[in-house]
Amino acid sequence: MLTNRPFAYDPPLVPFLDVLYEDQDIMVVNKPATILSVPGKLKIHHDSILTRVKSIHPDAFAVHRLDYGTSGVLVVGLNKPAISNLGKQFISRGVTKVYVAWVDGKLEGTGAVELPLILDLEHRPFQKVDFTVGKLALTYYQALSYDAARDCTFVRLYPQTGRSHQLRVHMQQLGHSILGDHLYANDRVYQAVPHLNLHAALLRFKHPSTDEWLQFCAPAPFAVPPEHAPELSWLDEDLAPRIEHTCRTMLKPTCADVAPEWADAKADQ
Repeated sequence: MLTNRPFAYDPPLVPFLDVLYEDQDIMVVNKPATILSVPGKLKIHHDSILTRVKSIHPDAFAVHRLDYGTSGVLVVGLNKPAISNLGKQFISRGVTKVYVAWVDGKLEGTGAVELPLILDLEHRPFQKVDFTVGKLALTYYQALSYDAARDCTFVRLYPQTGRSHQLRVHMQQLGHSILGDHLYANDRVYQAVPHLNLHAALLRFKHPSTDEWLQFCAPAPFAVPPEHAPELSWLDEDLAPRIEHTCRTMLKPTCADVAPEWADAKADQ
């Protein structure tokens, strides 16, 4: 069910930019949860991380984005060579990303969601699962801690692709919407917290000039179990065993689960 909740844009003014790292080629910032990564079409949505970076570095360009409600590590290229290099790294999936989130209900173990996504043209900005024209989207997840009092689970998410709203839609399709999600969660889950509880905790990529591996992490703006606070060591974790395990036990909804009418139509062909 699609929701149409009001959206009031009021990005924080302090700090102007929470800079984690900066040199002549890149700036890495910790994005707050209530600011756009890039300016929107409307004048009232002009303020953004990129707008602020460009006020200091006019040639800056966003090589990736975080959703308005998503907080965390964001890298911006400051010149054309750096922008091109970083863009290629993201396109080729050479960048490692790790997110943390609170999701509704009790989720256990590790698993994966592989559901193709595409923009719902009739209901922008919603993304939808589409087995005909949707683009590959794959997410690995690991349940870390269950909060029985709130009936929610703290999870670590490893997106293997970078589709818009990927983590939010994939968790919603599993029946475990991310807390505070104003687009995909029901009213109870949306109202459970002040803002979306999804945080880009860690990012690893090669420096566009030196080819040196760089990795950054930032603390989440919501409560995190102390034993599961983000650590840079997560970026060096070998995902191969998890990938092998999740391929055997993948929580992978089929077209019949997500779009039964589509499956029925295919069966009749």
